[in-house]
Amino acid sequence: MRFSLFAHLERIDDDQTHESLYAQFLELCRMADDGGMHAIWTGEHHGMEFTISPNPLLPLVDLAHHTKRVRLGTGTVIAPFWHPVKLAGEAAYADLITGGRLDLGIARGAYAFEYERLMPGLDALEAGERMREIVPLLRELWNGDCAHHGKYYQFPATTAMPRPLQDGGPPLWIAARDPLSHEFAVQQGCNVQVTPLWQGEEEIRALYGRFDEACAGYEGPRPKIMLLHHTFVGRDDADVELAARELSRFYGYFGAWFKNQRPVTRGRIAPLSKSEIDANAMMAPQNLRRDLTLGTAREVIERLKRYEDLGYDEYSFWIDSGMSAARKRESLARFIDEVMPAFA
Repeated sequence: MRFSLFAHLERIDDDQTHESLYAQFLELCRMADDGGMHAIWTGEHHGMEFTISPNPLLPLVDLAHHTKRVRLGTGTVIAPFWHPVKLAGEAAYADLITGGRLDLGIARGAYAFEYERLMPGLDALEAGERMREIVPLLRELWNGDCAHHGKYYQFPATTAMPRPLQDGGPPLWIAARDPLSHEFAVQQGCNVQVTPLWQGEEEIRALYGRFDEACAGYEGPRPKIMLLHHTFVGRDDADVELAARELSRFYGYFGAWFKNQRPVTRGRIAPLSKSEIDANAMMAPQNLRRDLTLGTAREVIERLKRYEDLGYDEYSFWIDSGMSAARKRESLARFIDEVMPAFA
């Protein structure tokens, strides 16, 4: 099983500048590269300080100049916010600039907050339909002279420029959850990204099972599957308990953004009170300690061995958490130095 880092800028304090946040992001990415991780993933989000990444291709292109060997992946672009010709061309250009290190992860998106602002009236059903129309077009546009007359997109014969450096274009990944999305991804010859969020090992097994069932009816080479999960490697039990409390707060805000019911000012959602966070029993620290990949190095190794035994090809260390930069660095360093060698 290979390991990767999943990271964004996240601003939780008025004293933090975006410049300092980007410097911290670069530091984590250099650690991942120097530590032998396989890839770095970053996604697309708009208008929120909670997750700052309006175009993931921009930081990935910059990372190509700050790293040596690590793969650079979008985790993910939000398909309905892109025209297929634009996405194919910009991804190919990023592949060229990064020296053929790009992986292109694609999703339908999840936040109604973003749908309202970029494509008013868009819902998850239409977003999924747009994604399924776009994905097959990308390789055709890279190959050349692709004409299309579909439900959402129509264009005459077009070739994406520049040509991608990788033969056939960057590897494609689809964020999948339900059985139909797994089947679509596999039938398109795409790799699969899954995240169980806070739902624990039962969901981790279910997600792999859906992927495995989709692969059973596919005659081409078996795609890869990546598990994205919040991770913290603590120095001792007290350190892990603190991480569980920090992630309980993070998921409280994650849920508030997803519900899209609180006022947002200058990219910041109205603060949650301690009582509101504490009232969310589902996200209670003791539940997250059980269901996320949190623990000492020994405990994290034991969890990862179970994921590897299930069949996951890649495990992505999701580091966004609302923690301080120092705590993120310390956890990632322990993961690289104490956990990854167990899988060498």
